[in-house]
Amino acid sequence: MKLFPSTCFAILLIAYSGHLTLAYAQNSAQNSPAACPVATEVTALHLYGAWQVHWDGMDEPAALTLGRNPDHKDSLRGSIRRGALETLVAGDVDEGEFTLEESTDGRSISATWTGKVVDGSCGKEIQGLWARAADKAERHFVLRKLPGWQ
Repeated sequence: MKLFPSTCFAILLIAYSGHLTLAYAQNSAQNSPAACPVATEVTALHLYGAWQVHWDGMDEPAALTLGRNPDHKDSLRGSIRRGALETLVAGDVDEGEFTLEESTDGRSISATWTGKVVDGSCGKEIQGLWARAADKAERHFVLRKLPGWQ
């Protein structure tokens, strides 16, 4: 059987396209969060988005937004809004352990957050302890990811 140059080219193109598709699928899987990770598998990528914050003893929830920290790719950066007050936050999650530092002036730490990703929450709930730096006041917090964010 004699193959024409255009047929050889088509066969090579099909084979190459299949290779690219497999590579793309593999990269996509590595760069996107699992649909429902267990608590210890949650990464910063799972936490990107909008969250609602509830503290014990406080009626009004706050709004927390987390995204990629441009200075540390596997870390978080964002802000928290309590009424008209907005503060900056930066943190990490490692094997289900969540830490966040809050700053009212962008230079010094005004509060720290330590908590755990809740088992069975698919990375959409975190519970822990918030501590104000100035007077060491502590409050239990619950973070819940708002719908519409993976």
